[in-house]
Amino acid sequence: MHTSISEILKEKTLKSSRRSLPCLAQSQTHPENLNHFLSVPLSPGPKSYTHSSSVSASCTHITPPATDTGQDVYTEERETGGFEPKTDETLLVQQKPVSRGKLEARTDSVKGKNLETPSGLMFRDGKKRIDYILVYKKSSPQVEKRCTFERNLRAEGLMLEKEPSLTNSDIMFVKIHAPWDTLCKYAEQMNIRMPFRKKCYFTDWKKKAMGSRFQLRFRQLKSWLPRNPMKLDKEALPDLVETDCYTAPFCRARMHHFTINNRETFFSNSTRSRIVHHVLQRTKYEDGKSKMGINRLLGNSTYEAAFPPHEGCYKSRHPIKTHGAQNHRHLLYERWARWGIWYKYQPLDLIRRYFGEKIGLYFAWLGWYTGMLIPAALVGLFVFLYGLFTMDSSQVSKEICEANTTVMCPMCEGNCSSWTLSDSCVYAKVTHLFDNGGTVFFAIFMAIWATVFLEFWKRRRAELTYDWDLIDWEEEEEELRPQFEAKYSRKERVNPISGKPEPFQPLTDKLSRLMVSVSGIFFMISLVLTAVFAVVVFRLIAMEKFVSFQWEFVKKNWQFATSGTGVCINFMIIMSLNVVYEKVAYLLTNLEHPRTESEWENSFALKMFLFQFVNLNSSTFYIAFFLGRFAGRPGDYNKLFNRWRMEECHPSGCLIDLCLQMGVIMVLKQIWNNFMELGYPLLQNWWSRRKMKRAGEQSNSKEELPQWDRDWNLQPMNAHGLVDEYLEMVLQFGFTTIFVAAFPLAPLLALLNNIIEIRLDAYKFVTQWRRPMPARATDIGIWHGVLEGIGVVAVITNAFVIAITSDYIPRFVYAIKYGPCVDKGYRHEKCLRGYLNNSLSVFDMGELRNGSYENQYCRYRDYRAPPWSPEPYEFTLQFWHVLAARLAFIIVFEHLVFGIKTFIAHMIPDMPKDLCDRMRREKYLMQEMVYEAELEHLQKERKKNGKRYHHEWP
Repeated sequence: MHTSISEILKEKTLKSSRRSLPCLAQSQTHPENLNHFLSVPLSPGPKSYTHSSSVSASCTHITPPATDTGQDVYTEERETGGFEPKTDETLLVQQKPVSRGKLEARTDSVKGKNLETPSGLMFRDGKKRIDYILVYKKSSPQVEKRCTFERNLRAEGLMLEKEPSLTNSDIMFVKIHAPWDTLCKYAEQMNIRMPFRKKCYFTDWKKKAMGSRFQLRFRQLKSWLPRNPMKLDKEALPDLVETDCYTAPFCRARMHHFTINNRETFFSNSTRSRIVHHVLQRTKYEDGKSKMGINRLLGNSTYEAAFPPHEGCYKSRHPIKTHGAQNHRHLLYERWARWGIWYKYQPLDLIRRYFGEKIGLYFAWLGWYTGMLIPAALVGLFVFLYGLFTMDSSQVSKEICEANTTVMCPMCEGNCSSWTLSDSCVYAKVTHLFDNGGTVFFAIFMAIWATVFLEFWKRRRAELTYDWDLIDWEEEEEELRPQFEAKYSRKERVNPISGKPEPFQPLTDKLSRLMVSVSGIFFMISLVLTAVFAVVVFRLIAMEKFVSFQWEFVKKNWQFATSGTGVCINFMIIMSLNVVYEKVAYLLTNLEHPRTESEWENSFALKMFLFQFVNLNSSTFYIAFFLGRFAGRPGDYNKLFNRWRMEECHPSGCLIDLCLQMGVIMVLKQIWNNFMELGYPLLQNWWSRRKMKRAGEQSNSKEELPQWDRDWNLQPMNAHGLVDEYLEMVLQFGFTTIFVAAFPLAPLLALLNNIIEIRLDAYKFVTQWRRPMPARATDIGIWHGVLEGIGVVAVITNAFVIAITSDYIPRFVYAIKYGPCVDKGYRHEKCLRGYLNNSLSVFDMGELRNGSYENQYCRYRDYRAPPWSPEPYEFTLQFWHVLAARLAFIIVFEHLVFGIKTFIAHMIPDMPKDLCDRMRREKYLMQEMVYEAELEHLQKERKKNGKRYHHEWP
């Protein structure tokens, strides 16, 4: 029954399905001139790595001479004794002293070999690959902890070798190599999926059977079309020619099932680094439950840094087209990080292989977001150009510019005088650029765009997780944080998934810590609101000063002066408070003691988003929904602290204030972020290179710096990982969608910034930062939920912006109810004739207390009865009509847009149908492959023992 499947598969030659990294380690198609340390050929016959063959250094205590300072001195010695790798029962501190040998010279047999230069990634014997680097200072007092930690690392199966720095005599590097047995042991513990040894099967038979002739015709037609300039040449990425195959969790008991052509390349560089990092996180350096992990040793300055090394230099003297890539880092720089290829697609498979799936998903999401911004930017630019071309023909702008006789009420009390409405002609025209007939359409379009963007990203993520073999990678496979294990090691419970005991945080403890964290969040939000209130007070004071300013230009454009200075002050406060928010969020997150690294990142990311979202948008919400709503009227103005008059809007509306606020903050923040992301690391690295050059001149050393020395002088990746990168883009997404009705150019600015951001981040990761620890992830984490929440908030805020902030509803009510086209039944720009006079109320300036304005009337923006009416200064019927229309528009707009968003989300499946079919078939074939592999193994065993065997299970 089971053997028939193999016969069927033999009859049909099947093409492999696309799975990227698992088989990449088996691919021998490296670039032509890759250094030999990237792929060391395995000698005939399996090589057994033992600790007796390692070259490592240990710490030996020597009594200091009388002339010394009295501190203990430790010298380096070679390890000659061997350690058998311990079982994984516990990570205990080794009590017995290790055996030590004397320092030996290098053997003569090594001299004749073609060794890698000191810049290579090998131990001194030229055979063992460096998987991780630890850095410490010789002057550090934490010698005992370091020696104990390194001794336990060797006991766990790692090999260590020390190397002094060529640029700093106080710096020592510890090179770590993971032998084959250690890699296998921890790969099994970490459930790392590795390539299965059986064939790869093509799963979409429908395409093979029905689409051959059509595909041939389509390829011929496609060959005649011009080539897409955004695609990378296949010749440009020769290292991505891969052999696809299925994967399964690695198991030493079934090692014969896996495709192990070469032990040196079976585990990729990123996988080896992940395994070593896993060991470093769980190795003890002292007795005690909490005395373990490299993070704690970095915190108490036992070690200065810990990082996986880069694969050589990112530049070469020879062009890559003629001589090929020197290493994977060089390939990434030439095909991704260079500014000259800003228009090309990103090589996501190459990024993911070098930096890991987590960083690969970030750049995949960033590229997808940037591509989706193109239609939004085009539509927003069209709306802006529509306002620009109709600016001179706008009826409202014409009436304001021609209102030479319309006297407006004074903007302040005291020395302020009345002013004519025509003085604000430029202000009215600029307002029409953003508040025109296309505003409502663009707001609806952006709400739908946000939904389409997120739904299609789900499909794109599903394809990536399939290609990158992340479908079966679950959170349960993620390791517990060492801090969580140390804190709750005394309380355990059985994991319902794995059935193994693990540390457990009681519910009462979790709730109490959560309450403290929530209280801290509310306190910081209240601090933000206090800062916004201070900015409001500044605007009120600045308004009075600019209105009575002696310089006529400032006095004439007091609206721009008040808004501009208020925005700049607000931006400085925002950037100052961001520094405080980051530290508070870090402390509150550590106080909660999250269980895993992903939970820690999600909690920290949510706090940072709440803080910065409120910090960035609180003043914007004030301008959008509160500015000018509580100003009162002439003769009865509302005053803050009975001192400053509340700010009121321009007769053409408050939308231009909101637009100015968004534009200035968005542009300034993007410039500042780009400088801090690239400019600051460039300055730091330049200073480090200058110090290295001086040290080299003083030592008169012409020796080339090794890779670990160059990496040490690079800047470390942000302590919070990708949180800062995602946070910047998510906040930008909020600016692009939440108040987009007031600023249609926001998507265009975001698009231009993201084109720069992709290459800037790429250049930073490849050239300016140390190589981060490759991590796995199946999605963008909590940020997807945040983006969906922003999409919901965007619909509500845009409805309120159009209804309350802009003058769209008052103009609409006037056109259909009070304008000259009431009886004609159609709307046109001419239907707004007389709108300005209708929207301005009259005030008798003789009613002022000082009596200096006798027998003179002024106008102000409101719907109130004139002073000669039976009920002077009361709201007119038109005010209530406009208010009812605003509320009705909000309800209709929200229900319409939410209905469209729900329909689109329902119509677009999260995973393509062909991908679902392929996954189901692969699951079935995997079961058959496991059976056949086990059956083949049993048959070989029986044949070896001389027993009879059958084609079925014995």
